Amino acid sequence: MDMYLTQVKDAATKALDGLDGTEYTELKLTLTGHLDNMYNQLKTLQASVSPMTDSVFTTIADATLDFRTSIVADIDALKTDLEPKRAALKEVIDKHIAEYRAQMDPIIAEYTAKHTQDMEALRVKLEPVVEQLRTKVATNIEETKTAMLPILESVRNKLSERMEQLKEMAKPYVNEYKEMLKQSYEQAQTINADEISALREKITPLAQEIKAKLESIFAAVLATVNKS
Repeated sequence: MDMYLTQVKDAATKALDGLDGTEYTELKLTLTGHLDNMYNQLKTLQASVSPMTDSVFTTIADATLDFRTSIVADIDALKTDLEPKRAALKEVIDKHIAEYRAQMDPIIAEYTAKHTQDMEALRVKLEPVVEQLRTKVATNIEETKTAMLPILESVRNKLSERMEQLKEMAKPYVNEYKEMLKQSYEQAQTINADEISALREKITPLAQEIKAKLESIFAAVLATVNKS
């Protein structure tokens, strides 16, 4: 009973450890405290009644000594009596297994031999076919690569062309915004908190304007790509 109580307490504590770091941490501490208190109370009760329980155990052990001795003697006698019967049963089972094996072994051996012969014949038939396929696959891969190269080159050229167009279309806007950012940075070095607030109000519509222009750029690029 003492060992069982300890196992229950340890298992409950381990389960509550899963609440660490969650919103239930305080609940975990409360439950752990209650669990420890209950366990300590049970241990205290156990210590207080242990003299009585030890006395009862000793009394029962003494009173049942002859009975327990007779049970052990009966078990030993039963084991002695059953041993030759167990040996006879094993002999019968071994005999039956040998008979089953004698009937099955020729069939299994015949199937194994035939299966091996069939697999060898199939391997011999497949060897030239596999070799032909290996050569044909290598040739087909090269043919596929050769056929794909013009497609890949066209795609690469088209992408390069579109990227250049995008760069050219965006360049005036980029330069304009770079200059605006440079001026804003230079002005920001000398302004105070009030001026920053006023600048934020001034920049907000400019940011919206930038967003609108960028959307126009990408819409124009997308239209051109779709048209092509």
